[in-house]
Amino acid sequence: MHSIGEVAKILGISTHTLRYYEKEKIIIPVRDARGDRRYNDTHIKWLQFVIKLKETQMPIAKIKKYASLVLEGEHTTLERLSLLEEHKDSIKKQIRTLKAADEMLEYKIVAYKDFISKRD
Repeated sequence: MHSIGEVAKILGISTHTLRYYEKEKIIIPVRDARGDRRYNDTHIKWLQFVIKLKETQMPIAKIKKYASLVLEGEHTTLERLSLLEEHKDSIKKQIRTLKAADEMLEYKIVAYKDFISKRD
């Protein structure tokens, strides 16, 4: 079991973020006899997944919805699948947008380098 500080360090996030996720019921840590938050390896894996969802622009409201469906149990599998498929489609759109932006930037960079090399 890990403390909140240890988990924050492992995941590269703040303890404030972990407390926020708990407040929003995205994660439910175990409490020890003193009432301190304790996290096991399953919590850490779950948080790694949550962080990836956040990094790929899934809104907190949808992450909360997904987390609540997980807690509800197996009968929510189809709804969870639908949420993840929808998010995957969103990621694919992001990738297309980023690739197009990368191509435009590459074109501009080459043009500037060409211009500079002809000046010299």
